[in-house]
Amino acid sequence: MPYCSQCGKQVADADLFCSQCGSRQPVTGGPRAPYYGRSCADPLAGVSPRKLAILCYIPVAGWIACVFALGARRYKNDRALRFHAFQGLYIFAAYLLVEWTVQPIFASIPHSTFRLDQLLEWFLIGVWVFMLIKTSHGEAYSLPLIGELAQRSAQERI
Repeated sequence: MPYCSQCGKQVADADLFCSQCGSRQPVTGGPRAPYYGRSCADPLAGVSPRKLAILCYIPVAGWIACVFALGARRYKNDRALRFHAFQGLYIFAAYLLVEWTVQPIFASIPHSTFRLDQLLEWFLIGVWVFMLIKTSHGEAYSLPLIGELAQRSAQERI
């Protein structure tokens, strides 16, 4: 049996923390990540599918988590996560559509007080926040149109 690295109390082999002082114990043995030339640990090693699904709905930056979720072999068969990743990507695509096409049109109109592009931007940010809350509560909510498209995309085999 090993001993605590801080206080010297005897700890079990599987203990990650000392029951006496609470310090983290060094990990010994166990399976190692495969070596691919350099030290490249899995960036998603400690991320559960639920956490990754929540990250897919972070406004404007969630597309990065979506790409990780859809590209990782680990989550290839997780349809719920794939659904959230596709739905997050489609919301981001709608946001880019507003930014790149609708906003320049309304920016060129002089003296316009009502800007549809700003209203659409705020609406899409609200959708992201709504989905962030729904997903964090463990609810699978399918948005109209985008959700149906995400369902079809998530069910396709790679």
